[in-house]
Amino acid sequence: MLPFAAIGTPEILLIVFAILLLFGARKLPELARGLGSSVNEFKKGMAEGVKDDKTPPGGPPAGPTSTPGNGKTHNN
Repeated sequence: MLPFAAIGTPEILLIVFAILLLFGARKLPELARGLGSSVNEFKKGMAEGVKDDKTPPGGPPAGPTSTPGNGKTHNN
């Protein structure tokens, strides 16, 4: 595994400290709310994408097919 890919506790604390310095303590709750709503929207979009993948293109399958002409269905 790559050595720079492992993020441990010291690295996370350093990132949190840097964010605190950049944005300040008053802005952090607002940033957290925005991040939370973004994650919720992303999850909602993923769920809709999965739901759309399960339906066939063009809507649900049609009923029995009829042949053009006399309007009767053929069962061979």
